[in-house]
Amino acid sequence: MSTKNPPSAADPLLRLEQFLPYRLNVVGLLGSRALGRIIGAHFGIDIPQWRVIAQLGEFGKLTSRDIGELAEMHKTKVSRAVGELEKRGLVSRAENRQDRRESFVALTAAGVRIYGQIVPLALALQARWTEGIAPEELKVFERVLSTLTERGRHLAGGYRGDEA
Repeated sequence: MSTKNPPSAADPLLRLEQFLPYRLNVVGLLGSRALGRIIGAHFGIDIPQWRVIAQLGEFGKLTSRDIGELAEMHKTKVSRAVGELEKRGLVSRAENRQDRRESFVALTAAGVRIYGQIVPLALALQARWTEGIAPEELKVFERVLSTLTERGRHLAGGYRGDEA
């Protein structure tokens, strides 16, 4: 049982629905769910697996650590996603000769095909999501979002977790 007194009129209230970190998290979750429905139904791929495929499709061969840093994913989530994708023949691993504790991950030919099929679906989702927002508003939003991302990284102390 709580012994804290109820807030008084002078105490500041946190209205969760107006709290920026909460709102950003909700938007991210909704976007992940929408994309997850599309890629899950068509390809049987979940969001962590898609993030791995997307990073490899954009940057080519990477270590799991690189993928985690780029995609803001915890190393265990990356490891599970890479393992599942490897079982499905969508990625391959090759030993890093300079550091045998890690390996390089790359898309296979099948992985490249899946990436090529998902990208237009993801871009179409983005277009539908931003439909009706003026291009100049989107430019401002992108700038603000970039600033918030950098400030968030600073405030989090470089934490790279597995949030949505």
